[in-house]
Amino acid sequence: MTRLFLIAILLLAPGMAAGQDRAMPHPVLIIAHRGASGERPEHTMLSYQRAIDQGADYIEPDLVPTKDGVLVARHENNIADTTDVATHPEFAARKATKTIDGETMTGWFTEDFTLAELKTLRAKERLPQLRPGNAAFDGQADIPTFDEIIALAKRASAANGRMIGIYPETKHPSYFASIGLPTDARLVAALKAAGWDRADAPVFIQSFEVDNLKRLKAMTSVRLIQLMAATGAPADHAASSYAAMATPAGLRAVAAYAYGIGPDKAMILPAIPGAKPTALIADAHAAGLKVHPWTFRAENIFLSPDYRVPGTPATHGRIEDEIRAFIGYGVDGFFTDYPYKGASARASALAAAAERGKD
Repeated sequence: MTRLFLIAILLLAPGMAAGQDRAMPHPVLIIAHRGASGERPEHTMLSYQRAIDQGADYIEPDLVPTKDGVLVARHENNIADTTDVATHPEFAARKATKTIDGETMTGWFTEDFTLAELKTLRAKERLPQLRPGNAAFDGQADIPTFDEIIALAKRASAANGRMIGIYPETKHPSYFASIGLPTDARLVAALKAAGWDRADAPVFIQSFEVDNLKRLKAMTSVRLIQLMAATGAPADHAASSYAAMATPAGLRAVAAYAYGIGPDKAMILPAIPGAKPTALIADAHAAGLKVHPWTFRAENIFLSPDYRVPGTPATHGRIEDEIRAFIGYGVDGFFTDYPYKGASARASALAAAAERGKD
């Protein structure tokens, strides 16, 4: 019996699923990357609600702290490209140049604003050239707090009759600890306050760093995901490279503290025409790890080469075919900017597997 047929059986009979995944109805999880960020400005309530309406199992907030220690959702602490802060003359003097995880950047940073000050700003689309339709929503949403996102997930779960989870990422934890704004304890406290501090809670915590995940392992029972990039190494220098972490030996070491891995999808399907999948999924599963790759986006510029179509970098290619292929490779979930396309691809992949299983 094929793995896809087994998945289809579980999809049709979710009560059969047991263990830590029982909070969710599907064995292949749709993780809304910064919400439905292909259709609304990322990390806004507009984006998260859109993702929920489109069938996402989890919504993903990247977390950074304010000056007064409140966790808010921004992809980066530099908010120059995702808010209208540059149009606020009262904050002109806050513009600064900083080096974060080895990268020097200029802009405005969340750690230099109180929550009250951040709430006076409005979100805008980060990629207006690729996603001009999203820019129509500029100015309509503020910067949400982590507590507000948890509350949204709980309300939506009750309203929709299905569990909607959260998948927070700790951004630059070593950097924030170095400036006196550590985020791990704040994150755990927020989850405890929400009643989501168990291994079966509808929560995954993710990080590109290693040592903060090891600390979190001692602080919470929530499932932890080790993120991996196709190049480079963790900013906390806890491993020599992500490539070394993705070897069988490296994955066994990750399994000592994490529930799964979140690799760049190029680590599974190299970004070259005609590429064949690597052994990463099989090696991770052999180590007892789940696999949630990132990020499935519809635009040609982001797609694996074999799934692009003629047109511009912004032209939407064959994202659903790409997702179906990765489900066939054996992923346990996937991050996408387009949850409705992910839901469609998952449904068709599982239906096709069930049909094949009848033969």
